[in-house]
Amino acid sequence: MPDIELHECTTLTEAAALMGRYGPQARILAGGTDLLVDLKSARVCPTHVVSINGVDGLRGVTANDAGLCIGALTTISELDGSPLLGGPYAAIGDATREMASPQIRNLATVGGNIASAVPCADLPPVLMVLDASVVLWSPSGERRLALDSFFVSVRRTVARPDEVLTAVLVPAPPKGFGAAYARFALREGNGIAVAAVAASLRLGENGVIDDARIVLGAVAPIPKPAAAAAEVLRGRHPDEAVFAQAAESAMEAAEPISDVRGSAEFRRELVGVLTRRALALVCRRARVGIA
Repeated sequence: MPDIELHECTTLTEAAALMGRYGPQARILAGGTDLLVDLKSARVCPTHVVSINGVDGLRGVTANDAGLCIGALTTISELDGSPLLGGPYAAIGDATREMASPQIRNLATVGGNIASAVPCADLPPVLMVLDASVVLWSPSGERRLALDSFFVSVRRTVARPDEVLTAVLVPAPPKGFGAAYARFALREGNGIAVAAVAASLRLGENGVIDDARIVLGAVAPIPKPAAAAAEVLRGRHPDEAVFAQAAESAMEAAEPISDVRGSAEFRRELVGVLTRRALALVCRRARVGIA
């Protein structure tokens, strides 16, 4: 570990002042499950780490008529244990159940999983098909930004240096909506995703797919919306043949690389399998929503 100075903050204003003072030599610390690995591997070499774990009001999951509000410091374990994740929000639980080991889930935060902008992160694809947005705080005020437009490239987002991600907002889904997440990892429990697919459908009263979204994870630099695959589904009756067509389109949208976890060809094939698997579960959930 490099020599660093740790600053523990109790307010966002204090954290922003420190980040402004030390600029690129400072990093925000939440759960630390990404940052500490980066420090040990010298991927990043800051001289100051600003902890926001003592800031009140950034934890917990709440619900109202508008939808869910998930505090950025909510751990993955806390999110997974929330009774609010049933019904139309069940897809979030699909991701939290599969993420990492219990020890990591007890530390890793929702905000960190998003703001780190790691291609294999599990929450961003799910939250994107749920049409989620993030709340970014800075000394000049707050702004709300659709998660679709948050990511720029690997480990880069549109957040300004003085901004802190404070919450995730998930709108209440409409009637007939369903979503699901499917992933593949080399080891159960703590393997990171080799490929992942999040999908959502909205069924009309006649059973036709009125709307659809598919987002790919771990097979592109950022979570990749498969727009053409979603278009295949719209206006169609859901069945295995339609899902197979969408899966082929999703495979074409993938931009996988070859590394120690699998070849690009293997990852592309996984996208097809996972798309069909996710859509089958989505359809079952959506039909419950219009029953």
